[in-house]
Amino acid sequence: MKVLDKIALVLFSSIVLIISVLFCFVIFGWINIDVMALYIKQCFNDPIIANITLGVLVVFILLAIKGIFYTTNTKKENGTDNGILIQSENGKLFISKDTINNIVSGVVKQVEGAEDISSKVLLSKEGAISIDVTLYVSQEVVIKDLSNELQQKIKETIKKSMDIDIQSVNISIKNVTTKVTHQGVKEG
Repeated sequence: MKVLDKIALVLFSSIVLIISVLFCFVIFGWINIDVMALYIKQCFNDPIIANITLGVLVVFILLAIKGIFYTTNTKKENGTDNGILIQSENGKLFISKDTINNIVSGVVKQVEGAEDISSKVLLSKEGAISIDVTLYVSQEVVIKDLSNELQQKIKETIKKSMDIDIQSVNISIKNVTTKVTHQGVKEG
């Protein structure tokens, strides 16, 4: 939700709340309707207050028009905010970012030497898909060979399972781990 939409929502909610409370007070007899009408009439007789009120009402009218006609966000409407929408002659297929992250995790777990992983799917406005992978590797691994293998396998697996081309797979090695046996003594 954009800032202007949030402001409009807060303003209209506040106005509806105030009007509702005033009408409740009038219905319960806590406020005399004649006194309220007299107060409003006096306010509009003052040219400064009348002009300020007119300006505020014009802003509210514009915000209402914007809220009614222009709040749909095509990015969220198409589902591309949280994933990828694929359209074909048979219909639509939505693949969430979580699904892609799970596939990436599965690929990484199959590769020897990759210990722990986190991944993030990035969707550009042009529709390009990139994946950032952060992982821990074991000490005996050649990092360059491991990263090349992972980049290739991730791209191939996603292409094979979803028919989606990945623009880039960016790998970041967070740390190198040492293997620990069950007794807590390092191997090697």
